[in-house]
Amino acid sequence: MSKDKTVFVCQNCGYVSPKWAGKCSNCNSWNSFIEEVLVKEDKTKKNTSSVNPGNPVAIHDIVQNVFFRMKMHYSELDRVLGGGLVPGSLVLLGGEPGIGKSTLVLQSVLNLAGTKILYISGEESETQIKLRAERIGINNPDCFIYTETNIEKILATIKSLCPDIVVIDSIQTVASADLSSSPGTVSQIRECARQLQEYAKESATPIILIGHINKDGDIAGPMSLEHIVDVVLQFEGDNNHFYRLLRPKKNRFGSTYEIGVFEMAGNGLKEITDPGNILISGDNTGLSGVAFGTIAEGSRTFLIEIQSLAANAVFSTPQRNATGFDTRRFQMLLAVIEKRLGLKLIQKDIFLNIAGGLKISDPAADLAVISAVISSYFDKPVKENSCFIGEVGLSGQIRPVSFIEKRVGEAIRLGFDKIYISSSQKSEIKNGNSKLTAVTDIKDFATKLFK
Repeated sequence: MSKDKTVFVCQNCGYVSPKWAGKCSNCNSWNSFIEEVLVKEDKTKKNTSSVNPGNPVAIHDIVQNVFFRMKMHYSELDRVLGGGLVPGSLVLLGGEPGIGKSTLVLQSVLNLAGTKILYISGEESETQIKLRAERIGINNPDCFIYTETNIEKILATIKSLCPDIVVIDSIQTVASADLSSSPGTVSQIRECARQLQEYAKESATPIILIGHINKDGDIAGPMSLEHIVDVVLQFEGDNNHFYRLLRPKKNRFGSTYEIGVFEMAGNGLKEITDPGNILISGDNTGLSGVAFGTIAEGSRTFLIEIQSLAANAVFSTPQRNATGFDTRRFQMLLAVIEKRLGLKLIQKDIFLNIAGGLKISDPAADLAVISAVISSYFDKPVKENSCFIGEVGLSGQIRPVSFIEKRVGEAIRLGFDKIYISSSQKSEIKNGNSKLTAVTDIKDFATKLFK
């Protein structure tokens, strides 16, 4: 009897090594190798010379099938999906533990009246799911719960029930009996996802997979999992804040620039169709270190509140901490302020925070960040109802940003009457020119900031 051959597979990138190693030579991750049994190829398979050729079809002769997207109860979720759930699609939803992934999916399917749903859970019992469903509210009596982790039993149950939508919570708990490796390993996730994809395409049944993430914030498992699925959604937020953001990382049926905004409440998630000023706190009159800017996420624009604190340095090396903002970009902006304006920031500990627990990467927030830092440095509040829109270059120049007219329009709608923008974009604004203040660089901006 021949002995099974084993290999060591990196659970972060899928790299295969003949022996165990502490550090993966491909992705440089530590302690990520797990021993797996190598599945031998069937030698009785026919070679390519004995296989009958296929019948390629000319692109002009292909008849396109007209499909109708399935609405998911939440307009915010439909927006991120590109208009709804496409039949036969495989959707992967990832996020941190406790962020609300299962609640979002369960609450969506429980409100799809007249749609047969099969919710498969490998983490919770039927009683636990029922308790959560009663808290959320059950409006769909055709929602079936099945607790199982064996992929063969799951597929047999799906084919027997023939549901309209299938939910797998989570893909890391599902395993195949044909593989000896444990659930959550690269080979198990890849094989289970492949079988689910085959069923989804053959039956035109959409399948939603809920996935865990690793310590780096990426979806756990091999990168091939994200290549297999059609849509990858990332559910973001902070357990200490109520707001949640749903971002698409990949979408074969729509845009990846949209964003969905939700609020976590006692009875589940609530969608916020008009984010507007939800991330802006109350009265900030007379407070230094506070500035407002705009960020663009897909087709929507909303205001953000940026808070900064400049205090005397406690240690010889000053601290530079940013929450919700790229730390390296924050350090770059501080260097620009010190170089171009001559402020002695080397003697200050400087902290930055984006209110509401939001994480932003829009360069249009640069001018608002600089405004908050300067205001805190001089301990002097900026003028009331001021909004700052612009990217700052290393030379100190205020650079133009995208969607400037939409950003200015949103600021005016929310009551801001003094809006700072790049002088090169003032001609692009059709309405509201009386409220605009054009600036060329941060020296020009600093002279107008407190006026």
